[in-house]
Amino acid sequence: FAADTPLAVTELVAQNGIAGNWLWWNFVFGGMLTVFFFARLWRRSGVLTDVEFVELRYTGRAAAWLRGIKAVYFGLLLNVIIIGWVSLAMETVLTTLFPGMTLFGRTSFDVLGFEFSAALLLVGLLVLLVAVYSLLSGLWGVMVTDVFQFVIAIGGCIILAVWAVDLPEIGGLAGLRAKLPDSTFRMLPTVGEAAEGAGVLALSALAFVAYVGVQWWSSWYPGAEPGGGGYIAQRMMSAKDEKHALFATLWFNVAHYCLRPWPWIIVALVALVLYPGLDDPRAGFVLVMRDVLPPGLLGLLFAAFLAAFMSTISTQLNWGTSYLVNDLWRRFIRPDGDERHYVLVARITTFALGAISLFVTARLESISGAWGLILTASAGLGLVLILRWYWWRINAWSELAATVAPIVLTAAALVLQPMGITIPGLESPFPTNLFAVTAFTTVVWLVATFVTRPTEAATLDAFYRRIHPGGPGWKPVAARHPDVVPDAGLGALALDWLAGVVLVYSTLFGVGNLLVGSTLTGVGCLVLAGLATGFLAWDLNRRESGMVFAAPRARP
Repeated sequence: FAADTPLAVTELVAQNGIAGNWLWWNFVFGGMLTVFFFARLWRRSGVLTDVEFVELRYTGRAAAWLRGIKAVYFGLLLNVIIIGWVSLAMETVLTTLFPGMTLFGRTSFDVLGFEFSAALLLVGLLVLLVAVYSLLSGLWGVMVTDVFQFVIAIGGCIILAVWAVDLPEIGGLAGLRAKLPDSTFRMLPTVGEAAEGAGVLALSALAFVAYVGVQWWSSWYPGAEPGGGGYIAQRMMSAKDEKHALFATLWFNVAHYCLRPWPWIIVALVALVLYPGLDDPRAGFVLVMRDVLPPGLLGLLFAAFLAAFMSTISTQLNWGTSYLVNDLWRRFIRPDGDERHYVLVARITTFALGAISLFVTARLESISGAWGLILTASAGLGLVLILRWYWWRINAWSELAATVAPIVLTAAALVLQPMGITIPGLESPFPTNLFAVTAFTTVVWLVATFVTRPTEAATLDAFYRRIHPGGPGWKPVAARHPDVVPDAGLGALALDWLAGVVLVYSTLFGVGNLLVGSTLTGVGCLVLAGLATGFLAWDLNRRESGMVFAAPRARP
């Protein structure tokens, strides 16, 4: 996990109780969609990056433009913002643990008009260190270090949670429950109720529907891309085979949503008791670290945060460099270079990304605001990213329009707002503005799809023979290739998707209810999770002979 995530979870719990985590828990739906509908398709594609996928699926000038634009948009612009907010969180850790930190005897530095604290410069040095080992190790090394660093980080957080609840001021989990309002421990939003005290997620019905009914399939977010993508796609494409890709992605979703959050949530609840009314509730997690742990364990958990930070930065640098080198430089600027040339460009790009992100960090003030901006500025793109695998009529203009339209609309709203001009639907705050942006983007890309020519038949044929997607969306292409056996059983995969969603949420809430003392509810949730697991094991084993993992297909 990233260094920003425990701090962000602490802020959500301080503002809205446990239910506040629905701001990211809703991505379970999309994560499970990737597991059962897209992991094996990505593995079959054989591409290095998901931007490279563009010219596998599309043709013509629009495809080339789309590949270049996406490489810059995702690999550079969004990537440095992501690295920036993670670096901002690490700066918060350093300034909270080491107030008054100096570097070369100074607390701050002015570089090109940007003010850098000593802590931020130290974070920058860490980013450069990560850049070095990312270059030396590549994707395999990044994955190995990710596993090692994940174990250190999650282990450190579990130790912190245990020590925190054992404090005399807390009195164990039962004492923690007694010291906070019952509303703090609710795991489902209280839709339509006003917040009273800590812990009630005061959502309108529209806001909750936006989270669970729109955001997960509509908006692009790193690690939760609709239809897979980003560094998740890199992991899927590096798997041994389609079966490994599916189960690795399934394990990621279980670990991501079920194993990670509860130590953070427990610490966040302890912070509510120990430090009520913090001006910066995000710092509560670090304050618990500082004040609860003995020096040895504090050093261990600080190392865990460093591990989490370095793991995320290595992933983002590797991901962004692969976009910019393979999909921009190699494709458009220097297609005839040798490998030595591309290695040099990759090294320069990696260090450049790290340096640019440092300047972005110096300008960032709100992590949650950056999250909302990215989700709004990509609303509507997700549906195209899903349908491009299952509908032949999606072309490069569809995806190009869906990429640009929400950016233009969001930017226009930001520019016009200071002038007192509001765009209908965008006067609402995030997440309810997702309805308007998604609707606008959908209309734009549908118009672009039907007023432009379809992708060339030869490209569609090659894609179909390599990927052999199932469903009715490829019927005109399938008719030309009766020797190709498409994937079958999409309805059964939908049941697997539903079972996967039930598995994750039941495990998540089962563990949570046991921790907060709702034993009967917790046991019931875990029994339901066991039933969902049993169904998945039975169904996947029953259909392994071809429907899910390795359906027969003709070679291109």
